[in-house]
Amino acid sequence: MMNKPPSVRAVTILDVAAAAQVSKSTVSLVLKGSPLIPAETSERVRAAAAQLGYVYNRRAGELRRQSSNMVGVVINDLMNPFFAEVLAGLERRLADAGFITLMAHTSESLERQQKVLTTMREHNAAGIALCPALDTPASLAQDLQSWGIPLVVMIRTLGEGSYDFAGADNAHGVMAATRHLLAAGHRRIGFLGGLDGLMLEQRLSGCRAAFADAGLAFDEDLVFSASPTRTGGHDAMRSLLAAQPAIKAAICYNDLVAFGALSALDENGLRAGKDFALMGFDNVFDAAHSHPPLSTVDVRPAELGKQAATLLLARMAHPGQPRQQLLARPKLVLRQSA
Repeated sequence: MMNKPPSVRAVTILDVAAAAQVSKSTVSLVLKGSPLIPAETSERVRAAAAQLGYVYNRRAGELRRQSSNMVGVVINDLMNPFFAEVLAGLERRLADAGFITLMAHTSESLERQQKVLTTMREHNAAGIALCPALDTPASLAQDLQSWGIPLVVMIRTLGEGSYDFAGADNAHGVMAATRHLLAAGHRRIGFLGGLDGLMLEQRLSGCRAAFADAGLAFDEDLVFSASPTRTGGHDAMRSLLAAQPAIKAAICYNDLVAFGALSALDENGLRAGKDFALMGFDNVFDAAHSHPPLSTVDVRPAELGKQAATLLLARMAHPGQPRQQLLARPKLVLRQSA
């Protein structure tokens, strides 16, 4: 009776990982040609793969990615209810299409952003929706696209590029708010909150344009930058009132800044809507319930999230289609604060 030859077990990616003393995901990234892995580690992985006779099946990897039903969502600031509302709209749209979301919060950290993006790649995300952290380099979109993962950038643009984008027309929104205050007779209007970056410049440009259209000069000394938070708004309003005691109007970078500014007005014995005209930006849910209710610029955050998801789903279905860009046209919501 002839003996059967012993079966030879196929070498797996786990064998390569064990031989190179790295994780399975690191081996996968090296074999996909990722620039994120140090050269020394890449060489060790490739040497182990060659010694074991392991051949990376790129097509199998592609099929695994195509079959994934997970979409990565990276949010820069979940402490701001605006982004929570964006996330809710995006998640509902993706769920309706049969996808689940893997959400990560970067807290404006570039290091954490890179880590979570790499993790999403390792988990074979079918697509990524990214709201970039502050100071994210414009090259990031191209880096992510080189991974072959469909991408949509939300809210905060990365400048010129071939990526899909969903956001608001910031300049138009602030221009409308400024025109409203100018029509009410205000000629000295402060701008509170926001840190350096393209989004702040877009909003300030809307303010300047409204003044220019009215044949007036905007006073740059009335711009008080601060973190886009309640605390930032509180401190910026205090600084504005200390520097310009007679000023009677201001536009805030976002609604959170406006909420902080409202508290600073109260501390100074001033009431928004009576002694001072105050405008926010975003129209988060709480804007209608502040004291007094906040006049603001409505960008419909949940709808923005839904539109971002729609762009991403279209990119996933048609990877070769031309770049898509959606700029929501904000509108004024006038309540009691201005």
